[in-house]
Amino acid sequence: MRENRIHQSYLLIASRIYFNFAETIWPSMKLPAKFSALILLFLTGAFVSTRLLHSATFTGSSAQKPFEAITSKRGQIPKKPLKNIEIPLDCAGFNLTRTCPANYPTTFAANHDRPSSTCPEYFRWIYEDLRPWARTGITRDMIERAKRTANFKLVIVNGKAYLEKYRKGFQTRDVFTVWGLLQLLRKYPGKVPDLELMFDCVDWPVVKSMDYSGPDALAPPPLFRYCGDDHTLDIVFPDWSFWGWAEVDIKPWERLLEELKEGNNKMRWMEREAYAFWKGNPTVAETRQDLMKCNVSQEQDWNARVYAQDWFKESQEGYKQSNLADQCNYRYKIYIEGSAWSVSEKYILACDSVTLLVKPHYYDFFTRSLKPIHHYWPIKDDDKCRSIKFAVDWANKHKQKAQAIGKAASEFIQEELKMDYVYDYMFHLLNEYSKLLTFKPVIPRNAVKLCSESMACTANGLVKEFMMESLVKSPAETSPCTMLPPYDPSSLNAIFRTKENVVKQVESWEKSYWDNQN
Repeated sequence: MRENRIHQSYLLIASRIYFNFAETIWPSMKLPAKFSALILLFLTGAFVSTRLLHSATFTGSSAQKPFEAITSKRGQIPKKPLKNIEIPLDCAGFNLTRTCPANYPTTFAANHDRPSSTCPEYFRWIYEDLRPWARTGITRDMIERAKRTANFKLVIVNGKAYLEKYRKGFQTRDVFTVWGLLQLLRKYPGKVPDLELMFDCVDWPVVKSMDYSGPDALAPPPLFRYCGDDHTLDIVFPDWSFWGWAEVDIKPWERLLEELKEGNNKMRWMEREAYAFWKGNPTVAETRQDLMKCNVSQEQDWNARVYAQDWFKESQEGYKQSNLADQCNYRYKIYIEGSAWSVSEKYILACDSVTLLVKPHYYDFFTRSLKPIHHYWPIKDDDKCRSIKFAVDWANKHKQKAQAIGKAASEFIQEELKMDYVYDYMFHLLNEYSKLLTFKPVIPRNAVKLCSESMACTANGLVKEFMMESLVKSPAETSPCTMLPPYDPSSLNAIFRTKENVVKQVESWEKSYWDNQN
């Protein structure tokens, strides 16, 4: 269509030149009228030849086509699509100077021809996590009080990151968390505001709300970590495994998400084993040790197939039995917390299998928007075996409804937890957090300047491999997604009330089931 309009423009220009020529010059030249058609044919041929030259030169090229520069009705030149600028990883330069490159992009220019999307619902919990400081703001003293348990302090000034390290995190949790923050700066250069924050990489939250209640209580210290619960005020943040978990060979999320999708397609839901599957480390929590009692035995079959994971043995054998994409061959998969929340939740939800979710006590940044019976089936934590037995029997009798639950969960993970949204969540959380700071962030005296080169170029083995794979190579072409407004109190109460009522309904079905068994 566009090429036709350009062609028509050439003919229109040719005809106008012909008539102007005929009205002004030809009469004075006194040429025979029969030459007029020949002259028109000559002019038209010239313009058509130019059009063919135009097509040969620009078709398939990224260069702007000539007629794209014609002004619009408002006199504005249409905006060119942004050229995808690649940010190099200059290991040769870093190894030579041991300093971060000075030529990183520091400004972000979104392509306004591609509007950003609306953020998923779970982004609204950002406002709730930051509500404890909504009236007071955040002072430097509050931040410093979080140093008691923090692994590191991260400072961003003028789009650059600086790290003050206090204590080593377990395995490489702290390393990949910081790596993820550096990739955010590459994705949105110059757009992440100046800030200072404390980060604790331990599983369980520690800022207890009861310690900061009452008229004379201090304001709570803002402390970032991977999970929270109803009795604490820690600020939840995406966990390290989105960029890879080298110690257990769990790949960066972008690739793993594709492999999980392929794993789903290997075996149809109806062809999968009609039992509840779990595999993990039972020694980290009593609740997991209790789950092991639900395994099939000579006396009882609770419809569960649970296995203890020996990570040392797996590492010796090359993790051949722990590939997550190969564990989607059961209709039902159990999620159960460890010492606190577990990173395994997103992998289990992504499997198309019905997630049997043992009543959780912790939440991470996205799980508060999951709905019982829509995204998962609730399992009692104090009567696991009987609860699992009922869930599997119910689902095997209501196969279509069960498949719909599994599908809703995997679609949520594939669509609303893709890596772009993980970065956007990080951006919005840090942006809203920075608005609460009552002071101007400064670079600590003992801080080290960070960049992707200072981490990836000196890394080895799987750590380096995962860093290179999860490296953000270019700035985003659009702005971060648009946040929905905060929940009002009545809407928030309705969410809690609805979840509670649905769980009670399932428990009533379960009671009726066991009453009939007896």
